[in-house]
Parts: sequence; C-alpha cells; structure tokens
Amino acid sequence: MSDLGVLKNGLAERFASGRKAGDRHIAFWHDPEGEYEADLDQLEAELDGVEVIRVDRDEYAVKYRLLTEQPNQAFIVYRKGGIPDGIGNWLWDLELAYGVFTADRASMDAQDLGLPLSLQPVVAQHPKFFNSADRKAKLKGLLSAEDDRKMLRAKMSAVALGVKAHSFGELTRALLIENAAGSSNGYDALFSYGLTDFYWEGAKGIYGYESANPKVGDFVEWVFTHANADFGSARVGLRHDYSAWRNDVRSREAMAALARRVERDLGVEAQIADRHYDELLSSDAFEAIDWKIIGDLALGVSNQSLTVRDLQEAERARQTTFWYTLDPSIRALYTAIRSAAELLHDISTLSVAIADFDDGLSKYKDRWYRIDQRYRQFLLATHATEHADQLAPLVEQVELFYTNKYVFPLATEWQKQIDAVQSWKSVAYRPQGSFYQSFVDPIVSQGRRVVVVISDALRYEVADELASALRSDTKIAYDAKLDVILGALPSYTQLGMASLLPHTTIGFAGKGSDVVVDGKPAGGLVNRTKILDAIGGTAISAEDVLAKKIKDELRPYLQQHKIVYVYHDTIDKRSHKLGAESGTPEAARDAIAELTKLIGNLTSADANVLVTSDHGFLFQESKIGDGSKLDEEPHGDIKYRDRRFLLGEDFKQTASFNTYASSQLGLVGDWQVHIPKSIYRLTQKLQGAADRFVHGGATLQEVVVPVVTVTRKGKSGVRPVDVQIKPKSDVLTNAIVRISLLQSEPISERTHARELRAAFYYGDALISDQVVIVFAASGDERDRLQEVKLQIRPDAGVPLGAQVELRLEQPSANSNSWQVPYKHMFTNRITATPDF
Repeated sequence: MSDLGVLKNGLAERFASGRKAGDRHIAFWHDPEGEYEADLDQLEAELDGVEVIRVDRDEYAVKYRLLTEQPNQAFIVYRKGGIPDGIGNWLWDLELAYGVFTADRASMDAQDLGLPLSLQPVVAQHPKFFNSADRKAKLKGLLSAEDDRKMLRAKMSAVALGVKAHSFGELTRALLIENAAGSSNGYDALFSYGLTDFYWEGAKGIYGYESANPKVGDFVEWVFTHANADFGSARVGLRHDYSAWRNDVRSREAMAALARRVERDLGVEAQIADRHYDELLSSDAFEAIDWKIIGDLALGVSNQSLTVRDLQEAERARQTTFWYTLDPSIRALYTAIRSAAELLHDISTLSVAIADFDDGLSKYKDRWYRIDQRYRQFLLATHATEHADQLAPLVEQVELFYTNKYVFPLATEWQKQIDAVQSWKSVAYRPQGSFYQSFVDPIVSQGRRVVVVISDALRYEVADELASALRSDTKIAYDAKLDVILGALPSYTQLGMASLLPHTTIGFAGKGSDVVVDGKPAGGLVNRTKILDAIGGTAISAEDVLAKKIKDELRPYLQQHKIVYVYHDTIDKRSHKLGAESGTPEAARDAIAELTKLIGNLTSADANVLVTSDHGFLFQESKIGDGSKLDEEPHGDIKYRDRRFLLGEDFKQTASFNTYASSQLGLVGDWQVHIPKSIYRLTQKLQGAADRFVHGGATLQEVVVPVVTVTRKGKSGVRPVDVQIKPKSDVLTNAIVRISLLQSEPISERTHARELRAAFYYGDALISDQVVIVFAASGDERDRLQEVKLQIRPDAGVPLGAQVELRLEQPSANSNSWQVPYKHMFTNRITATPDF
C-alpha cells in the first residue's frame, strides 16, 4: 500500500470512529518536514465531509474557527515546521483533547502492520528493515496480537534470514547452515537492519555465549567445544538445540561440515591420539573420534588382541551416535572390521580337506565361496574411505590370511583332485556345455520365451550376492534360485561364451583363442546372433536393452524372439587390465546394481530370465609374489598364450602344468591345453596383462559357474525390521531418560535395516532432544539391543502427573512429514529442574 493510502486509511478510521460516537473529530497533523503538503487537496477530496486547515502563524484564528465559527465541522488541522512545546503552542489544549496524528515513516509502517503503540519504537529503531514492501508483507504474515518487542524482533530476524520459524533455535539454525556454506548473507542482513545486538543478547541469555566481539564462527567453535565436553557447564537450551540441529535433515550436513572445520582448527585428531578407543565410545562431537575408534579396532583385530565380541560391543555403542547414523561409509567400516575379524577367524579354523572332485565343488558352492565374498566386501568398504591408512594393518593381515592360509592351501588341495581325474567332468554337476539343454530348452519346449543374461566374469560368490539382492528387493518380489555348473576349461571368455550357446560340437577355431560351435565362429555379438537366429533367437548387449522403453520397445522386441541372449560386461572389462585390478570390488558392486536393473526391466516386459557367466576369476588386492609366478618357458608349439593357460600342440609334460588333449575337455580337434597348476601365473611375453585379476585356470573360483533362475512373483514383501520399546518403568523421575530399544529380528533378505528418530513429546510439543538410531544388527538378541539417552527440557512446562509420549519417527516416503510407527506413553514425575 502507498504512503498516501496508509494516510487516508488512518485518517478515515479516526473520523469514522468520531461519527460513530456522535461527535465531530479534529485531526491535528504534525508534518515537520512538510512531506505531505502537496497531498492535502487530494485527501480533502477523498475524505467525505472533512475540511483541511493549513496553520500558517494564525493559531488564534484557527482556534476561533474551530470553536466558534464551525463548532460541528470535522477538520484536519495541518501544521508543518517546528511547533512550540507546552503553553507556547496556542493549540496545545485542543491537541491534548483530540490527539495528534503523526505521519512519520515509523508510525505509518506500524499502522500498516497493525502494531500497537507500544511496538512503534521498535519500528523506529530499525528503519532500514521497513523500507521494503516485500519484507513488511512477509513480517505481517508472521505477526500476532500477543507479540511483544522481543517477539517482533525475532520475527523480523526470521524475515531477514529467509525462514518462517522465529524461535531462537531456528534463527540460529539458519545462521549455522549459511556459515557452513561459506556465506554470510543472512548475518549481513541482520547487521544491516540493526538486529545483531538482539541476536547476540539471545545467544547470551539462552545459550550462555558471551563475547566482547561476537562472531558466528567464534560461536560455532564455542558450541562444539561445549558439545565435546558433553555440555557440562552449558545451559540446557544449548544441548537441546544442538541435538535438534544435528538430527534434522535440514541441517545435518551443515552441522557435519562445521564440526569438521572446528576439528581441524582445534587439532582434535592430535588431542585424542593417545586415548584408548573405549574412552571415546560415548563421544561423537567430531568425526575424528570415529576414525580413532576405527583405527584402534582395526589394529586390535590385526594383532588379535580384540575378539569379535569386542567389536560387536563397540559398534553397538556407536549405533546412536551422529557420525555413525550420518555416514554410511563409517557404518560400513565398522561392519568391515567386524567382518574382517570373522573372516580371520574362519580362515584360522578352516579345513580344506577334499574327498574327491565333486566334494571340492560341493564344499566351495556351500561354504568356501563365503570367504571370497567377505574378502571382496571387506576391500570394497576399505576403498570407500579417505582414511584407509588407519585400516592398513588390518588390510595387510587380511591379505596374508586370505592368500597364504586360504587361496593357496585350497588351490593346493583342489589340485590333488584335478590330478586324479583323466577328463574334465563331474558326476554331480552338469558341464557348462550342457547349459542350453539343461536350462534353456526346458523353458522353450513349454512354449515360453526365455532371456539368458550372460555377465562376463560373474563369479559364483558375486552371483550369490546378486540373488540375495533380488530376493531383498523392496519393490518387486523375486524368486532367485542359484545353481552351479562346471565351467569349461580353460576358463576364458571365448570358450565360456560359446559353451552357453546351443550346439552339438565345440572346439578351437585354429586361430588364436577363437572358438567354433558346430563349425561356425562363436566370437562376438554378430556371430552369436547368427547361431541363435537358426532357432528363433537373437543376441543383444545389456546397454541396448537398458536403452529400450519397457512397454513401447522392450516388450515388442522380446515378443519377436523365442530366445534372447543378453551380454553384460562390467567385471571383466574393468578388471582385466594391469593396474586396474584394485577396482574389482567396485566393478562387482556395480555389476550387481546393473544386473538388478536389467532384470527388473526384463521381468517387467514379461520375460523368463536366466543369469549365468562365462567363467569366474582369481583376485587379490596385494601384489603377486614371485612364488605364484611361473618363469619357465613351456616347451611346445604355442598358438595362444594367457596368464593362466596356453593353447597349442606338442606340449611337454612338466610338474608345473596340467596338459589336456581337446577330447579330455569335451572339445573337438587336436589341440592341447596347457594350464599352470594351483594359482600360478605365467609371466613370459604378457606385458600389460593383469596378474592380480586372472582366469583361464582350473581353481574353484574360476570354474564354479553360477546359474540364477529368476522368477517375478509380484509386489515385494520385504519390510524394515520391527522394533520394540522396552522401558524399565513407565514413570519419568529424572530429566535424563535412558530407554532400551530392541530390534526384534535380525536383518535378512526379507527384513531390512531401518533408521528412526527418538524424542519425547507433550501433546505435539517437542520437549526433549532428538536422537537418530540405526537398527541394522544381524546377530542374536544381545547384539540387537540398544540404549538411547534423551533429555527432557527443564522449561518443557509438563505438569506433574501428565502423560508424555516417546515417539520413534521415520520420514514419510513422499513428503517432508514424519510418521510414528512406534510410541510409548510415560507419566511425568519429574519434580525439580535438575542440575545439568
């Protein structure tokens, strides 16, 4: 509204109230600067029945006119310039009787906002704030009839900071968020509008922060210093708001950034370097505390001074702390260290005794593959952090155990079974060459279409994780059955891929490592498409499948073919190069994610899906020692050379190699295959080829090939784990409340981890701090029990005997609101404000 409009409305209200009371009204208007003199004629025309008198050193004549000549007329008596005080003002008695109308900026702003006279001085003290119509409009939307001067300034501060809430905690939250982002726009606005003194007075009164030269950065350091001391000497309001800032999604990341900055400035890492980890388990102000604990735990596992139970206890103590709930990589590291302890224990107690060829295959698919899986998952977790140096002793110990006490002994024992058989076949397990007849043809013969997804180097343990991920899907219900076939030998891509195609005979093409099926070349997408076309099938890359829209493109495409082979290559492509092997754990992780998406698209298009691989692989993080390399040059006519096998003719039998004729491997032709025994790699003339990620040989990791049969069953029944609130009493007698929370079941494929926020409420008013808890335990009931500590605010205003509610909240999936899946009522018996 314009200034003239405000004037008109203010004057109109005065005259209207006079008429309503049956009296005429006189408005004495003081305009010292003469700002509105030019508007008088317009005002007189628009205010019905009101005349304007301009006082020009004729006060006596004006007074005579008002009292004698026109005693019933309504007037505006306009005076500009300086006006004498008291009896020097000849119109003083009438001004006292009728009141003086002022049109200064502050008064007009106050009138426009509907503020009472008592709040007009606040408006006058902050003129720059009120020179914006937008700010005034936003402020007006926040005002209440009960506002006092403090509340008005709080709401002005909220407008300046661009937030809707005006509590001191929310104003501070806004300043902390912008400070974390390296900005000061909001604070500069407070300073510009003269509101910083108000803010720092609040910080002193509510939090206890006091400084001769207050600054947001200094306040941040002060807050975290008190937090690190568990707020021993700080006011309760600071503890409560600090908890609210950290546990609210709006400011969690900002608080983390501020904590990291203060941690660097104060040198926290050096301060805690000599402390024992168990002294720090209840502290969580700084991220360095978790890195210290993680480093100590890793060292304790590596030197075998800590047990798996010690690690479980430490992780349980951290599960309600800020950094554990904020950062999945920190949670992963705690899990990785515990997994490493379990892995080291499993390897230490491992027996690799094998009765015969099939016994070795069975034991690997049933038990031993877990060690390869845990090893890979452990490395994946260590790669995910910038603090891997703290895990270095543990990584070294895991490497020693994995390579020297598992991979090599297992390969040595398995080699005995390989040496004992004359041909590459199993009694109990079907060969890779029978894949089509064993898995594909039974589906096609029933008139059903089938899609075969072949993922290069999808090792059995990775396929097990894929199958588990499918069964754990929260949107789609899958049945994912995992089978085993005996991979073709040598275990390399061309032969493995060809073995999965429909064929009668298979053999080497006579050129390099190329393979033919029924005399036809089987290498590459084009050749495989030609082979499949003969039986109504086709071949396509996984990338091309994912690029198709499910309804409009993918479903019609699949309907055109009885059989579709989909080729996926992430693990082998990314890991089979010298220097890239360390990325194998990440490549396997990404392959699982890609395959899950691919299978989701295919099953959405009504496909029956089989997932398999061409071969597995050997992998280790550490450098390959000389003891695992074969420097001898094989004698024979070498047609093709790889790290783990040779193709050719006339090979000389040696103790370091197994030599097979094609017929012994189920292949046609006269070639021979020369394979280094155990885990040995060939080193000659293979510059640039990977040696830490290899395949082609006959170890269990290379030749136990997975087949996953995937069936879509509708909507998923996977759910978060259930939680039980287990208080010692339903009566609150102390402001610090400790409550046990039980994760009532372990996490599994059907029950997933969940994150909840705990707090006390009186009605809908939050009366305690808020704590985030992660429920992700997989052990027994003792491991699944957590204790949460909450503190009731002393100013909560809860009457004795009143009911307060503990809520475990979770964010709604599609909004910013919170759901309350769990709650428990307590009776308040806290009789006095405790000394915190």
